[in-house]
Amino acid sequence: MPANEVLTGARTMWELVERRAAASPDRPMLIGSDDERLTFGEFRDRTERVAAGLGNLGVEAGSFVSWQLPTRVDTIILSMALSRLGAVQNPIIHLYRQREVGFALRQTGASHFFIPSRWRDTDYRAMAEEALDGTATRPEIIVLDDQLPEGDPSVLPPPPTGTDPGEAPIRWIYYTSGSTADPKGVQHTDQTLIAGGWGLAHALQMVPHDVGSIAFPFAHIAGPDYLVTMLTIGFPAVLVEAFSAPDVLPLFRRHGATMVGGSTAFYVAYLAEQRKNPSQSILPALRLMSGGGAAKPPEVHYEVRDEIGGRGIVHGYGMTEVPMISNGCPTDTDEQLAHTDGRPVDGADVRVLTLDGRVAGPGEEGEITVRGPMVFRGYTDAGLNAAAFTADGFFRTGDLGMLRADGHLSLTGRLKDVIVRKGENISAKEIEDLLYTHPKVMEVAVIGLPDSTRGEMVCAVVQLAEGTSGLDLSDVVAFCREVGLMTQKIPERLEVRTEWPRSGTGKIVKKSLRDEYAS
Repeated sequence: MPANEVLTGARTMWELVERRAAASPDRPMLIGSDDERLTFGEFRDRTERVAAGLGNLGVEAGSFVSWQLPTRVDTIILSMALSRLGAVQNPIIHLYRQREVGFALRQTGASHFFIPSRWRDTDYRAMAEEALDGTATRPEIIVLDDQLPEGDPSVLPPPPTGTDPGEAPIRWIYYTSGSTADPKGVQHTDQTLIAGGWGLAHALQMVPHDVGSIAFPFAHIAGPDYLVTMLTIGFPAVLVEAFSAPDVLPLFRRHGATMVGGSTAFYVAYLAEQRKNPSQSILPALRLMSGGGAAKPPEVHYEVRDEIGGRGIVHGYGMTEVPMISNGCPTDTDEQLAHTDGRPVDGADVRVLTLDGRVAGPGEEGEITVRGPMVFRGYTDAGLNAAAFTADGFFRTGDLGMLRADGHLSLTGRLKDVIVRKGENISAKEIEDLLYTHPKVMEVAVIGLPDSTRGEMVCAVVQLAEGTSGLDLSDVVAFCREVGLMTQKIPERLEVRTEWPRSGTGKIVKKSLRDEYAS
């Protein structure tokens, strides 16, 4: 089997691990922030030893296991060791606290919970104990600070075998954090994640000599999504425990990273670093930036292309329920890369429904719905499924967008993110994209705040570019009028801040902003 062979048709994650180890045993796979390195062959061998160690702890096929760990080599080994055993794993991102963690552990009935003792000033053992306070059936809490348990792989049972997609067992449960309601458990099979990862690899035209990066939480749905691309194509990735552009850039340069990204927050952070020394590229080997999880202002693509280099930003669109829906391609035009989130990925059937239920025509806005092999297999609370899917099986994303005549998908906002001012619907994203072009604005979020006369007022929340000051509401109003924004959409309130409430992938949490400024 040639080392550069693209691996398709795998039915389990472990099958992908074994096939890539056979094809590329000596090629690098994982590069830790401390320069720890593993080849694909070494990864398979060590993962089997860890699977045996987990077996000695009582983990077996069908066991429910939760983990809340940083993005490290050992975390990925643990995850694939659970896949080797056929366990059902529940990755929990590091930002979740007692409420979400306790809910996930109780609903899954996890038998084991793997955590660090302390990481980034958080005592995870104390948090786990508090989350489980009063719970009758508790998982065994296992602290992983030094090394993973290992055992004799010769005693392992056979790995799980693949089945037809419709019969594949649930192997992954991810929780999406609710603001007032309980978190929702999102159920995936190995095959739904493999389909999502293949869609990303195909769209980005990944090749074996690429050097990727995982600078976001591996516990996020994007973690196995990206791992699938590595196993499918056969390229390595640099792992980052906690993202900070000044800290990670020397690591990326040292290892010749060709693909970096994460979300708009990452793009903006890289641009800020590049502007400190415009004459020298911060990422000389860069082929492209990619990511998703949050909308991007069109201007960011051109800024990255012209100031940092490479193809610019090849952005994508996905969510916990559907890891990949659409993604840009390096061969797309600059206009397409700047203004869309690419075409639907391989296998994704995307349909836009107008708010009155019609199938939208090209360029007509509506709710984005999707079906295909990458769509999750329903929520852990089955009572949520009826409202989440159309009668013919399309998942309702809750996102607004349009399919253009060129087949590209353009997001225009969230259904719940529309600001209703005096009975008129206003797109927050339209105003955000405009304000991002203001020379003093580094990052922006536009929200609707309750107002007794308007229903909602338009509030712009901004972070100023480094070295700038003195932006006030009159400046914003004058800027919006100058570029011709209709009066009803011009912000009526301005808030300036230096830090943002963010999700695990760096997306600004607007619910937190609305709660803060409404009060």
